[in-house]
Amino acid sequence: MMLTIQKNEVDKTQKMREFLCYQFPQQAVQLLDLDREWKHGWSIELKPLKTKRSRPQENYYRKWCGEFAKFCGLTPDEMHEEMLCQCYGSEEVETKFGYRRRPVRRSNDASRGDYSELIETLCRLAAQLDFMVPPPEIAE
Repeated sequence: MMLTIQKNEVDKTQKMREFLCYQFPQQAVQLLDLDREWKHGWSIELKPLKTKRSRPQENYYRKWCGEFAKFCGLTPDEMHEEMLCQCYGSEEVETKFGYRRRPVRRSNDASRGDYSELIETLCRLAAQLDFMVPPPEIAE
């Protein structure tokens, strides 16, 4: 959702400035500096905050995805693509080089839950191929 406050809406801009300076005192000077630069008004975007994957999750996944890749004779990038396809599904795309299989979703904006699902997929597929991945105790 996008909120717009025109510069001529003095009452709204004053209340918004006071509110933001009160709620975020560490950035009050920056807010006041920006206020001088806003010639036409303000635009404020509100959107849900997503919890990104944690650093321990990513470290765990990258380490064991790489080890599993070696076991399977793939590169770490090839194994990551395979995990994405297995976890989130894939689609066939026609290119100049023929048909390519691509994952439906990428992991760059994955939430903690989505990334946990990717880790579970790695553990499950590794177990099916007799490769032991230790439990992700610190990955959550």
